[in-house]
Formats: sequence, structure tokens, C-alpha cells
Amino acid sequence: MSRLKASDRAKLPDSAFAYVDSSGRRRLPIHDEPHVRNALARFDRVAFEDETAQERARKRLLNAAKKYGIVPVGFITGELRRAKARSNRVADLPTGLVTFLLTDIEDSTALLEKLGNRYSGLLNDIRGIVRRAVVGAGGREVDARADEFFAVFERATPAVEAAAVIQRALGGRAWPDELECRVRVGIHSGRPSLTDTGYVGLSVHTAARVCSSAHGGQIVVSGEAKRTMDGSLPAGIGLRSLGRHRMRGLTRPVTLFQVDVEGLQVEFPPPRTEAVSFTEPTPLT
Repeated sequence: MSRLKASDRAKLPDSAFAYVDSSGRRRLPIHDEPHVRNALARFDRVAFEDETAQERARKRLLNAAKKYGIVPVGFITGELRRAKARSNRVADLPTGLVTFLLTDIEDSTALLEKLGNRYSGLLNDIRGIVRRAVVGAGGREVDARADEFFAVFERATPAVEAAAVIQRALGGRAWPDELECRVRVGIHSGRPSLTDTGYVGLSVHTAARVCSSAHGGQIVVSGEAKRTMDGSLPAGIGLRSLGRHRMRGLTRPVTLFQVDVEGLQVEFPPPRTEAVSFTEPTPLT
């Protein structure tokens, strides 16, 4: 099949593509039979932004195959194989008392507007940095969607170590157009339930709120995570109290701590929450 010319590609509507990402980049053309067959063969090579986008593209591709009378036996077999692999991956996740680490890109919408189609490259770079830090500290990736990354650890101290590696790597990185790209990190421990699709429970929601309370470049840890830390933190890493805070959707205030990493920024505005009995930041040993 000959490659689709840029001029011809530009004339096609978005509906002629199985996948259009959040920056408007169009992938997997499906406007005729040869390109549908090609899209079926290349589907698993595309880096989708999240599972929702992948599922939406899969449905559009299968509908296009049906339109042209294509029976995608190989594609369906591959999808079943990948679904089984995802199920096995979920089954291997730790249970009981675990520690969650979540990351979120600060002002991602503004970055997307400035970078346009190049934003997906920046997102992949950040995901790569976070993923390597998590795996290097013994954590497991749970999910990655849009500008968020969700990981789990069997213990809290390695999660803090991974967070420090992430912020050090991001702090020393040069970004396109001299933009400032900062990531907030939240860490929380709890006892969630593990289902066929992943973790559920209040601890998952709390971890997300802890992450959203942080500012770009900051690492925030809940009191529950601090209590589960075994032994001392590595040299150059400390904790300071940020007080107790109310968080949207949670009935009880959450005690927060900031992770101070030697050589990185340690002064931030108050957490992005409604403070309750807020105390001045106090370094802890």
C-alpha cells in the first residue's frame, strides 16, 4: 500500500481516522479498505494516551472493518491475548497494606496549547522518567492515562525514594521552547480492594487527593504513608509537617508531610486544600 500523501491526509475528516489524540494528532487512517487493513496490523504499535482512547479507537477500527467486509481474525486474536495479559498483570499486583504513588503534570492544558502536536512527545518523555524510577525502586505500574501516572509499592519508603528520583530527573531536564514542566507527586498508604480491573476503595481516592494537593515539583506524603515507613530515609531526603487538611470528597482531615530532597526546591505555597489547624512547616528527622 502506498503511503498517504500529506496533502491528501489533510483533506480527510477526523472521522477517517481511528485515533485522534488530545492534541489533534490523527493516527490510523481508515477511509478505505487498504488503510483499514494496515490500521489493523499497526494498532498495537500505537502509543495511546490512555485505555479509554485505545478502546474508542478499537471500536472505530472494528466498525470500519465491518463496513469493508473485513474479518479481522488476527486482530481479534491479538486483542484477546493482550486482554489476558492485562488480567494477569492485575492479578500480580500486591494486596493488603500497600502504598500508592501518583503523579500529575502541572498546567498540562497550557503546555498542550503551546506545544500542540509535540505535547505527546513530552508526555512520553515524562512517562518514561516516572516509569523507570518506579520500576527501579521495586514498584509496579497500575495505570497511565492522560497526564497522570499511577503506581503501587509494597512499602512506603521505596515509593518516597522513587519520587525523589523522579523530581531530580525532571529538575535537571531541558524542555522544548524553554518551557517549565513540573510534576506533582502524592504518596498514600492503605488497604484497597483488588478487582479484575485494578484497585478500588477509599485509599485510591485519598491518594489522588494527596497528589492534587501538591504543587509542581513537590512531593506530598499522607500521615498514613509516613506511619508505614520502615527505617530511616536515605541521606538527603527528609520530611516536614504540613499540618492537617480537608480534602474534597473525604469526611476526615488528612495529615500531610512534604518530602524535602537535597538540592531541589523545598519552599512551596500551602497545599492546595482547605487547611485545618494548619501549622508552620516543621522539619522532621
